[in-house]
Amino acid sequence: MNVEPVNAGAGGAGLSNSALHGLPAAVAVPRYDRDGLVPAIVHIGVGGFHRAHQQVYFDELCRRTGTPGWGVIGVGLHRPLMGQVLRAQDGLYTVVVRSAEGDEVRVVGSLVDYLFAPDDPEAVLGVLADERTRIVTLTITDTAYPDGEVDVGLDEVRADVEHPEAPGTAFGYLVEALARRRGAGLPPLTVLSCDNVPHNGGATRAAVVSTARLRDPELADWIDQRVSFPSCMVDRITPETTPELREEVAARLGVRDAWPVVTEPFSQWIIEDDFCNGRPPLELAGAQFVEDVAPYSLLKTRLLNGVHSALGHLARLSGFGTAPEALADPVLRDYAVGYLHEVAALLQAPPGVDLAAYCDATIERLSNHRLADRIPRLCRRGSTKIPAYVLPSLRSALRRDAPRAHLVLATAAWMRALRGTDHRGRPFELDDADGLRLQPVARAAGTDPRPLLDRRDVFGSLGDDPRAVRELRGALEALDRDPLAAAVLARSGARGWAA
Repeated sequence: MNVEPVNAGAGGAGLSNSALHGLPAAVAVPRYDRDGLVPAIVHIGVGGFHRAHQQVYFDELCRRTGTPGWGVIGVGLHRPLMGQVLRAQDGLYTVVVRSAEGDEVRVVGSLVDYLFAPDDPEAVLGVLADERTRIVTLTITDTAYPDGEVDVGLDEVRADVEHPEAPGTAFGYLVEALARRRGAGLPPLTVLSCDNVPHNGGATRAAVVSTARLRDPELADWIDQRVSFPSCMVDRITPETTPELREEVAARLGVRDAWPVVTEPFSQWIIEDDFCNGRPPLELAGAQFVEDVAPYSLLKTRLLNGVHSALGHLARLSGFGTAPEALADPVLRDYAVGYLHEVAALLQAPPGVDLAAYCDATIERLSNHRLADRIPRLCRRGSTKIPAYVLPSLRSALRRDAPRAHLVLATAAWMRALRGTDHRGRPFELDDADGLRLQPVARAAGTDPRPLLDRRDVFGSLGDDPRAVRELRGALEALDRDPLAAAVLARSGARGWAA
């Protein structure tokens, strides 16, 4: 991602502590004492979503309470550019909340420091083992989590075990830090995953404990018994930062922000109330603490994340560039609405949630033309997202023999998109490493779904159901004729596709 500074106009100054007092009155700036913030939270994986979501909650908490107790230290594992930008800007950055009515602009100030782990692993281990640190939050992407226990055959996992002073993964850093805390008689940490992983608390516990067990079974038992791994659900649409956004922010602020972030008004953070070393009162900033996150996570992944993928691949095959452009087409809008209603019929609403209203709000969020979420972003890592967000609903519909034409078409659209060309034969890039490995299979198979369905690591036993094979073949044939016409077929309630 390009993070070259943009021309901020006269003077060309960058965003910094000293620049805050000169920003326009319409820009909400931190009025609390940033120098007094206590670094009680370490966040690993400071990307755009974290800066538009969790970090905004911490900033809002500081603004509402003035409490100095919950500052955040950011840690990067893979890309040094974020750290270079944030350090140059005193940890400050801009969030543009974009709605149909206009923009709200705020500068976030709750980030105390930023460390890049490969440059100085000891510094990262030091802050994780610091007595002041009480919580570690994670946004390391869903692909960073193992399926169960970690694989000691991987180089990065071996580094966690053989070189704990310079770990290879986020889980290795946590294990070494927890070993140091245990040895020093310090309290344990709460480790809070904010990634879109099913049962993310349990997945994080399994990864950390299994890493520790490779080193020291007694340490693993101590972690399993003393460390809290609450689950949570996060939701906020956050497109990528563009050069145009940087230029716009520079014009508004009169100073450069090399890496602002743009997002939507909607934001949700639902957290399991299980913390072993105190927790911030994030409910004051709009977060919700519950006993069981699972029904909320299921709703979000099956509906919001599912329709992202369903709409994304179908829109890409049809030649659309952004989600609002796609939903401005009545056929694709009807398809997306139908997909949500089809999936909602398979779910039980969590307490206080109106499923119909949730579906309506989802369509409106995706239709925000001023946010313009790009179709390639919705399609990214399809080989991870389709099995996680779409296929579980399709299996449920097959078990119940429930309406599923939209789900079948969503699956088929991804299978068709694996070929790497749209309906008119125009090539596009697959941002999906596993998808690239499936591409030769998809190209050779054409409209026959069976060669792809034979990949049980992706599709499980779906290919054993003759209804799924027949319906996916019909959907693939319809997509080859015309993706929009295929969407009309789905909306008409067609089930067999090949009829």
